[in-house]
Amino acid sequence: MAARELPEPTEEMWKRNAEQFGSTWQFPNCLSAIDGKHVEIQAPQNSGSLYYNYKKTFSIVLLALVDANYKFVIIDVGGYGKSSDGGLLTKLILGKRLDEGTLNIPAPRQLPNSVDAYPYVIIGDEAFPLKTNLLRPYPGSSARDDERKKIYNYRLSRALAGRRNAFGIMTQKFRIFYGRIHVNPENADKIVMAACFLHNYLRDENIPKDNLKMRQKVVY
Repeated sequence: MAARELPEPTEEMWKRNAEQFGSTWQFPNCLSAIDGKHVEIQAPQNSGSLYYNYKKTFSIVLLALVDANYKFVIIDVGGYGKSSDGGLLTKLILGKRLDEGTLNIPAPRQLPNSVDAYPYVIIGDEAFPLKTNLLRPYPGSSARDDERKKIYNYRLSRALAGRRNAFGIMTQKFRIFYGRIHVNPENADKIVMAACFLHNYLRDENIPKDNLKMRQKVVY
């Protein structure tokens, strides 16, 4: 199931994702949205503060790329709860592959109504660093008096809405995520990965109906 529901992205898959993001959220050249989710676990023995997070609970972190249909494209599970999303990205395989250029991201292409080619990008919030293939919002102080930056931040925020919907749908389907998972971190990692695989399978079965419901709930 893992290979079928979370296959290694190819250039053609990325291009299809970008077309979906463009038509759904009007954000061209966007491959996916990145976000992290803390999954609460029981306090691991002799772990000190490694898993202790800003919510004052113990957790592992699921870092995921999400497409326009609320499916997971790439997941990285098992980050320590004490780490920030952006900090985790630099340490996990996903971040290293992004920096090394080994994610099969297509070559830059022209934006609509433009003669210049621009990179395909992953989008994230202010927790993530700015990179060639990773966009984040302009800081509030920078965008306050710049109308173009305000519009960019608005469009980016709207396109980012889907990532939270993906986590929300998965949590509704698998209610184990509503509370603390009473297993060790290694088994918690396996539970989270299995839930992501099943989530993608269920999305394939229910995309038209669920997409309509979830889009009606998005606040712009």
